[in-house]
Amino acid sequence: MSIWGTTAVVGAWEHPTRFAPHMTAFQIHAESARGALADAGLTIGDVDGFFTSGVGPIGLLSLCQHLDLRPDHVDSTSIGGSSFVSHCLHAAAAIAAGLCKVALVTYGSTAASGRFAVGTAGLVMGEPPDQFEAPFGPTIVGSYAMVAQRHMHEYGTTSAELAEIAVTMRRHAGLNPHAKYREPITVEDVLASRVISSPLHLLDCCVISDGGGALVLTSAERARDLARRPVLVLGGAEAVRHLGIGRHDLLDVAARQSGPLALARAGVRHDDIDCCMIYDSYTITVLATLEALGFCKPGEGGAFCAGGRIALGGALPVNTDGGGLSSNHPGMRGIFLVIEAVRQLRGEGGEAQVSDAKLALVHGTGGMLGQRHSGVTMILGRS
Repeated sequence: MSIWGTTAVVGAWEHPTRFAPHMTAFQIHAESARGALADAGLTIGDVDGFFTSGVGPIGLLSLCQHLDLRPDHVDSTSIGGSSFVSHCLHAAAAIAAGLCKVALVTYGSTAASGRFAVGTAGLVMGEPPDQFEAPFGPTIVGSYAMVAQRHMHEYGTTSAELAEIAVTMRRHAGLNPHAKYREPITVEDVLASRVISSPLHLLDCCVISDGGGALVLTSAERARDLARRPVLVLGGAEAVRHLGIGRHDLLDVAARQSGPLALARAGVRHDDIDCCMIYDSYTITVLATLEALGFCKPGEGGAFCAGGRIALGGALPVNTDGGGLSSNHPGMRGIFLVIEAVRQLRGEGGEAQVSDAKLALVHGTGGMLGQRHSGVTMILGRS
């Protein structure tokens, strides 16, 4: 029996904070949980499945104590920024299997006020060292810059084409009252911003913020009795990439595996998708992911993202909240992709609403493109 279409997101809430030196990450988790449960018309007492990450090896236990949870099923899968998209798929499977009835997914981080600038430090090697990662300690932005450089070399992609993506995300952020940066920018502004790791400029890189959010999932059957319009989990897939033994293709993106599989499981095609929420740690992440997902051919990402195609009103609106490039990026942004997709499918996007949105594709990336990374794709549908 297929699990797809049997589970729904019934509660979604994004914490409005972008800088909260007066709060702890646990407070943000708790407030987000309360917001999502209120949105669903449920209480903490209804929750019997708990999913979270980004709080240390046994942080889930401390969060259960903080929230006074005694769940029947838990999951602390940690595969980088895609973790919370993965949690939604795992929650759907757990609910379908009868392991829990109401799943709560939470995230909270004080990356900005805690002065933890995600992506600027060298790698912490807790696993067998790779040939180049361990001795020389590249930064995360350096790894993504290598992907961008390789894409430019292979296909002739330009910095101006990457800058178009940043400009579009900022335009969307201008419609989001909670976005960290809302002032319009131009391609020239992006190209004039300082180089962080060539060829990536400052405005090619995600913001650093505090923030958090939460989601509530339950069976589609139970969702019919709740107040909010349910959003169905129609399909999904997970994939990983790594250097392997002698294999090192910087442009081999996990989305190439997870994307087609998720679409097939949902029984939909690329042309059916009304909007996409794509992890945008850097502009190159968006371009490479859209290619890998199959929305355009390899090397055509620059042209695909130009001319307003991925903007509101275009053929495939991407990151209608402004994304990690302009709205927020507390370190692991996958949960916000799902929250924004839910808003769109409920018709709650406000000025940023995609007209008659019925299907949304969410894709989270964790780790570093070109090296070890995860890719999780999920298809959500309006009930």
